[in-house]
This record gives sequence, structure tokens and C-alpha cells, in this order.
Amino acid sequence: MTGETGETGESTPRRRGPGRPRQDEAEEGPGTQERIRLAAREVFAERGYDKTSVRGIAKVAGVDPALVHHYFGSKDDLFAAAIEISMEPAMVVPAVIGEGPDGIGERLARYFLGVWENPVTRAPLLAVIRSALTHEAAAKVLRGLVLRRLLERVAADLDVPDPTFRAELAASHMVGIAILRYVLQVEPLASADPEDIVALVAPTLQRYLTEG
Repeated sequence: MTGETGETGESTPRRRGPGRPRQDEAEEGPGTQERIRLAAREVFAERGYDKTSVRGIAKVAGVDPALVHHYFGSKDDLFAAAIEISMEPAMVVPAVIGEGPDGIGERLARYFLGVWENPVTRAPLLAVIRSALTHEAAAKVLRGLVLRRLLERVAADLDVPDPTFRAELAASHMVGIAILRYVLQVEPLASADPEDIVALVAPTLQRYLTEG
């Protein structure tokens, strides 16, 4: 039985349950790729890297697993794409460097802490950090996103000597703060005011990225 008969005698479509897309909505089309990325971010954040499968992400997104592979390739590539939603390096780099070298340490520290302070973006990043400690694939994503996609581009645009080394120093500082504050929740850092952290960290990042 595919429908119900109304007062006019015509067949009316059966209503779908909440969260269940029509078959044609699950096909390739506008918005499908973004829906998969958002579903991936949700599932990775909830289950971590090792317990997440492409099939599980496809189920949440309401698409066929083959469509996930079509858009994103491997699980590693999908992991990177999902986490990139939280950090948006393509948008951040111009904002961080747009006003020149003065104050770049503060802008970078404020951006990084802002991402972690937001519960929506924090959850998938926690999954990255935790997974990176035990899975090389997750560690590769973290290196590629935080270091190459963000910090190296910032340092390179500043035209300073040894940009890769400087970027690594800045990354080690910020990732270390993330682990202690959000993963291990070490006090008093875990409950410190973000503005106090920015005030103390910004000069160090400024020195890493701008001083000769």
C-alpha cells in the first residue's frame, strides 16, 4: 500500500517519518556534499576515528555509501573534510594576516581559542586530538590541517625566515594548550578565562611568526 485515499478519492502520498529523506533527496544533487560533511563531523565527534565507518556516516546523511566515496574518496579524506568545517582555514588565513604582522599573534590566538570554545566546533576537534594520539591517519589530518593548511600559510605570507619551523613552534604551543585545557582539563588552565590565555599566549605567537 503506497498511499491513503482522501475525500476526493485520489491517492495521497504517505507521510515520511522525521529524519527519513525521500529516495530522490538521497541522490546526488545540490547540498548533498555539505550534508555528508556535516553528518561526518557529527559521527566522528560522537564515535571517534576508529569506530566511525563510511557506511555509518552515509546512514546519518541519508545517502548511499557509494555517494560518500564519490564525493570524498577514502575515510581519511572524509575525516579531513569534516574537521575542516570547524577550522575553515581558507577563510581564516586572510582574516589573520589581512591587517599585517602587527597583532597577528593575538588574532591567531583569539581565532584558535574561539574555535575550541564553541561547543559545536569543539566536539569534532576533540575527536581529532584524541584519535591523533593513537591513529596515524588522524595524526596526518591534524598535521595537514593545523600546520600546512593554516600556520604555514600564515607564516609564508609574512615572508619571514624558516616559516615551516616557526609554524611548527606555533602549532606545538596551541595544540599543547588544547590538550591540557580541553582534553586533559588540567587546572587552572581548564577553567581560565579565554581572554587571560590570549593575553599571555599572543606575545609568544607574535615572536614565533614575526621576529627575525
